[in-house]
Amino acid sequence: MFRAIRPVLFLLIAAVPAVALRVTGAHPWAPLAIVVFGLGVVAASFVLAWAAEAAEVDISGGLAIALLAVIAVLPEYAVDLYFAHTAGSKPEFVQYAAANMTGSNRLLLGLGWSSVVLVSLYVASRRSGRSVQALVLDSGYRRELGFLALAGVVAFIIPVTGEIHLVLGIALLAFFAYYLYRAASSGHDEEPDLVGPAKRIGSLPTTQRRVTVIAMFLLAAAVILVSAEPFANSLVEGGQALGIDQFLLVQWLAPLASEAPEFIVALLFAWRGKGGAALGLLISAKVNQWTLLIGSLPIAYGIGGGGTALTLDGRQVEEFLLTATQTLLGIAILLTLRFPRWAAWTLLGLFAVQFAVPGQTGRYVISGVYLALTIVVMVRNRHELVPTITAPFRRTGKPVEERTDELVGV
Repeated sequence: MFRAIRPVLFLLIAAVPAVALRVTGAHPWAPLAIVVFGLGVVAASFVLAWAAEAAEVDISGGLAIALLAVIAVLPEYAVDLYFAHTAGSKPEFVQYAAANMTGSNRLLLGLGWSSVVLVSLYVASRRSGRSVQALVLDSGYRRELGFLALAGVVAFIIPVTGEIHLVLGIALLAFFAYYLYRAASSGHDEEPDLVGPAKRIGSLPTTQRRVTVIAMFLLAAAVILVSAEPFANSLVEGGQALGIDQFLLVQWLAPLASEAPEFIVALLFAWRGKGGAALGLLISAKVNQWTLLIGSLPIAYGIGGGGTALTLDGRQVEEFLLTATQTLLGIAILLTLRFPRWAAWTLLGLFAVQFAVPGQTGRYVISGVYLALTIVVMVRNRHELVPTITAPFRRTGKPVEERTDELVGV
């Protein structure tokens, strides 16, 4: 028992300074607060991820995959919803809510999807002794891609209108609820393939396992609730103290802290030759971001004293446009359920380029590149567009086995 939960205990101990500072009301130097509360968020994120994975033993099927993706990004949601709630009384915080959401979204696709595919292809090539050029998903993932495609298209309402309206938020939350309903009735009934601490916890006797998993959920959630607000505030104050653009600090450092466990879980799956499951987890997380997270922002904003719409300024509109066009390219590439090596390098390269060409012009240029590539790839894969868009509303049978070792053109 102790051996199974030892890593969990180490992480909870690492989160103690964050809890202690919050309980005592101490206000350390902002850069130090970023480290302490950021460590608390990261530690709790790992505990959440392991608990969610271990819970797959008791929650089988596609619903487990969807719930795992939701739980893995809860730390990110806690930070972003805090910014949105605070923006209700402090309008200057709107930019930080937009920054955290767009940064985490682009990080998930530009770095997460690309890394998982490249690692999967490396592993498949090494095992097969031949150059594997594409990661191929099973047909069951078309439904998730269809949900993402619909949410990705709807996302353009935000940069076009310059706001996230409450009506749009409610519609996205309803769409997410439908997504969970469809996931619960999916054909993904394979036995969970757990790794690391999650595997040891999942192997515990039933009663011990369930008590342990519930305790992990509760403790991790408590740490996140305690750490999210001071971590978010320390990012803003730390940017001022260090002379760093607070928008960029919130946009990239917070998502790196909150999504690190999700990336690591996906990369571990990819390294074990489960590239399809790894990419499927990140696709589901992407659906969550464009539905659950975006839909929750105007509600949190309203509860915090704001109006019925979270209004964006020019820079935030550009960031949402860039994020939406990146998502469209990812969808276009996956229409055939094949993720080629060249596409992974392209997405990774474009993600890196945005740091070399910052500013309004750079954001519009990169958005144009994303859109142009999307049109080219979508025309090429046009025959798969209708089946993908309609997949969320069709009954699907049990998917065929994933084929991670296929070659492009074979």
